Amino acid sequence: MTSDSRQRWIALVLPCMGSLMIVLDTTIVNVALPSIRGSLHFSQTSLAWVVNAYMLTFGGFLLLGGRLGDHFGHRRLFIGGIILFTLASLACGLSTTRGMLVAARAVQGFGGAIVSAVSLSLIVSLFVEPAERVKAMGVFGFVAAGGGSLGVLLGGILTDLLTWHWIFLVNVLVAFLVVESRVCSPLMPLGLFRRRNLATANVVGVLWAAAMFAWFFLSALYLQLVLGYSPLQVGLAFLPANLIMACLSLGLSAKLVMRLGIKRPLVGGLSLAAVGLALLARAPVHGHYLDSLLPSMILLGFGAGAAFNPLLMAAMGDVEPSEAGLASGIVNTSFMMGGALGLAILASVAASRTSHLLSAGSPRLAALVGGYRIAFIIGTAFAVLAAGLAAQILRAGAIDGATNTEEAPAREPALADARL
Repeated sequence: MTSDSRQRWIALVLPCMGSLMIVLDTTIVNVALPSIRGSLHFSQTSLAWVVNAYMLTFGGFLLLGGRLGDHFGHRRLFIGGIILFTLASLACGLSTTRGMLVAARAVQGFGGAIVSAVSLSLIVSLFVEPAERVKAMGVFGFVAAGGGSLGVLLGGILTDLLTWHWIFLVNVLVAFLVVESRVCSPLMPLGLFRRRNLATANVVGVLWAAAMFAWFFLSALYLQLVLGYSPLQVGLAFLPANLIMACLSLGLSAKLVMRLGIKRPLVGGLSLAAVGLALLARAPVHGHYLDSLLPSMILLGFGAGAAFNPLLMAAMGDVEPSEAGLASGIVNTSFMMGGALGLAILASVAASRTSHLLSAGSPRLAALVGGYRIAFIIGTAFAVLAAGLAAQILRAGAIDGATNTEEAPAREPALADARL
């Protein structure tokens, strides 16, 4: 395959991603319609407009979209359609009234028509040889066909675990990638994620934050709703873990990194956190703080305190100084998104398990503990997976890029002995 041919096949990703967004949005909404109806109080008749507003503008403007592409350029119209579709998706996801949702769906259909109309034109322009064009059309058709099935599944997952709003907001994570891959000066150069430590640190950060946020949230619920603690008592119960994290982050964690590198402290810290979460899963209905919770709090404090510094070092040590701000923003976004997503998943799982136990006749407190138990087990799995990824994929030498070059000769012997 020639270099020019390879570039064309890489460029095919863009219209395929645009088509996937459109097909997903056509099918993903259907699963969420009952939830949308209950949330915004649609009638059975008016609910149809959530679908019809999109379909009418989509079908009505396909011809115009194609003609506009011929006049103003297919690539320009493709990017414009993606931006319009994304903004409309954001409006759909933030909708709080029926009129706002239906209007945003109509605009979304218009943007989708532009993207769909010019996507095929882009493929025709890219692939002039009949054999390659047939193959490219086959790939495009496969994405469109598979997107329908994926939309039904994804709609169920997002609506069940989060809320119906996320079936529209997910289009924003996809459109952002499409636009960022096309512009000359992207806000977030996607090439950064080819750097192994930065990419690994972000995945680990998502999993770790999901486990840690669940720990704070679910433990507080256990203390208040099951053991009957007051808000002040809950705050004091978390104090040992917070003090340990603070002390480790201030001094000991940095010394561990300088002596052992980033890999062993990170893996060790995540492993300690996993053990702490596993112990929380054993907390009984009539538990006592000293034996049921304090050991977990201590382990989680040591684990979180030991892991935080090397995780940041893994992400920041893999980029140039000119990209440090961007890398910092990416890793902090990963923490926040991981925490929000993990909390939503584990809270939903806990609530579902509690409801099941209550319907089966379990006492209220036992049902609550049963829900928290399964959520803590899943949180443990998140921490174990994060530790495994850090152990298997992370490069141990990334600290070299983050250390002061003037001090490197003095530190080199110690670091050479400590590397994994």
